[in-house]
Amino acid sequence: MGKNTKSSNANDVDNLKQELETDDHIIPIADLYRRYNVNPETGLTSQQVKANLERDGLNCLTPPKTTPEWIKFLKQLFGGFSLLLLSGAILCFIAYAIEYSKDPEVLGDNLYLGIVLATVVILTACFSYYQESKSSRIMESFKKLVPQTALVIRDGQKQTVKAEEVCRGDIVEVKFGDRIPADIRIIEARQFKVDNSSLTGESEPQSRGPEFTNENPLETKNLAFFSTNAVEGTAKGIIISIGDNTVMGRIAGLASGLSSGQTPIAKELEHFIHIITGVAVFLGVSFFIIALT
Repeated sequence: MGKNTKSSNANDVDNLKQELETDDHIIPIADLYRRYNVNPETGLTSQQVKANLERDGLNCLTPPKTTPEWIKFLKQLFGGFSLLLLSGAILCFIAYAIEYSKDPEVLGDNLYLGIVLATVVILTACFSYYQESKSSRIMESFKKLVPQTALVIRDGQKQTVKAEEVCRGDIVEVKFGDRIPADIRIIEARQFKVDNSSLTGESEPQSRGPEFTNENPLETKNLAFFSTNAVEGTAKGIIISIGDNTVMGRIAGLASGLSSGQTPIAKELEHFIHIITGVAVFLGVSFFIIALT
């Protein structure tokens, strides 16, 4: 089962890594209208929108599977070297209890040592959990890039709808200051430029228009991508991809689906901790038994 799961995850990641394949930016615009069964002047009908949403789902990124927070904390509390310290604290408490049962006036050295060890483990677990929670918020950063609303043409009228409710085939209008609600093919443009820095790293605004300029979807100028910002001009376009199928959705899927793995030094440290833990447990148990006899 584990191997099948890993194989499935690997296939998903390979699919995400593959270059975006589409001809929506190549075919004549009239053919694109027929493909999505839409009139550029009146947009989709309410019935079409409902059917498209039922087929494709909402225009939002699928959050990755997450581990419950309490499990993350328990892993920090009982994982690695912390387990050795906790074992030492328990042994200290047991030793103090045995000594106290024999002599109530005994000094509380073992008790104090056990409390110190337990406190160190708890504080270390809290700190490690806090650090992990700060570094595991990938999808949260992508959520901040998702636009809130979109201006669409439906049933012959302009409507402002939630960005997650747009669908493929919708005719949308964007202006400077807006965030692109989905991957769109530009139909009309007036000095329209977008900021693709969050997607491609390009620092300069990129001009966009209805002209097809490159077979590569990421290079052509007649496509604008989900979550990028319009910084100049106005444009009208038709939505060709939504949610996880957008370029940004694929990047989000890669970011959340790839495991970082262990570095060589982390592997060596883990091996060293295992050796030290084994030796310490063996010596601790041995001396504990000797003390009882």
